[in-house]
Amino acid sequence: MVFSNILLVFMIGLQFDTYQLMIDNTLRVFTGHIQLQAPGYLDEPGIRKTLPDIQALAEDVRANISGVDVSARATGFALASSEERSYGIQVVGVQPQYEAKVSTLAGLITAGRYLQQGDTNATVIGKILARNLKIGVGEELTILGSGRDGSMAADVLTVVGIFESNMPEMDRSLALMPLERFQNVFFMEGRGHTVVIRAGEFSLVDSKAAQLRQRYGAAANRVVLHWDELKPGLRQAIQADMASAWFMYAVLIVLVAFSVMNTQLMSVLERTREFGMIMALGLRPGRLVRLVLLETAVIASIGLLLGVLLGGGLNLVLSHTGFAYPGMEEMAQRFNLPNRIFPEVTLFTVLLGPGIVFAASMLASLYPALRVKFLQPIAAMKAV
Repeated sequence: MVFSNILLVFMIGLQFDTYQLMIDNTLRVFTGHIQLQAPGYLDEPGIRKTLPDIQALAEDVRANISGVDVSARATGFALASSEERSYGIQVVGVQPQYEAKVSTLAGLITAGRYLQQGDTNATVIGKILARNLKIGVGEELTILGSGRDGSMAADVLTVVGIFESNMPEMDRSLALMPLERFQNVFFMEGRGHTVVIRAGEFSLVDSKAAQLRQRYGAAANRVVLHWDELKPGLRQAIQADMASAWFMYAVLIVLVAFSVMNTQLMSVLERTREFGMIMALGLRPGRLVRLVLLETAVIASIGLLLGVLLGGGLNLVLSHTGFAYPGMEEMAQRFNLPNRIFPEVTLFTVLLGPGIVFAASMLASLYPALRVKFLQPIAAMKAV
């Protein structure tokens, strides 16, 4: 029981932090934790569904919401052409001085450099797109699309960097360029499509989203979107993984419960004659039932206490030193992500598993206790 409690405390703490890490790492690549958008843009993106004066709005968020990184973006679709080939791509105008704080793409550059403040006709593209277009750093990329006013938007950009996010959709179709240049080329008149916000810590996302909704959510021309609205599939994937994990935990808990039931049942059977004698002397069966339940409660309490202390202590140490799976550091370096997991240590994660084991043990002891309740003194004293 002690070992199972330690294992549950460790695994639950590790699991909850892994989910946070999974969410945070997925959102850090490009999406961000929270976004301000025009109503309807998420479901049906369109170049005319914009927020006015996007850079001023982003600056207002920086000034009034502490502990967050903020970057404004504008997005359009265009035909990208090199000297040899053409492909349809998504063009995103970003603020280079702020974008690197809300997205990890700046750390995924495999050739050249990332966008810098002061760049004009520069662009950074995905590795697969560069390969498909047969274009490299220093070469020109021509884009041709439709502006916000319906007119033709065309520009010639110089590729200054190539990134590899290991997400094929991004690597084959995404190009970044300076926001002001994008606004000029696509006739945005200072408008944009999203203000991307990244909280300093993932645990602060909900509180920051509430602050943003209070300050900016009342306007009819914009909405505040939490990450689970931006990436609903991510939440569903976590719920599916959690269901499979809890099935495994349930098997472990059932095994512990059967072990407790077997132990208590053997204890009752071995003491049947003694129980019969004291019942013949006038002790009520209910007192014996409470005795069996008390024995189980003491055993389960010791298991709970030791499991919480040892498992919680292990997680507390690992919450400071971190824990890494074999090969995790190499993978994290490849994706520009943290390379260690820090188990979550809260009352919930520490007490959840042992608490369920305690409850299951008490339920399992009901069968041995009920056998005592229905003992007949004479028959019990004849038991061998």
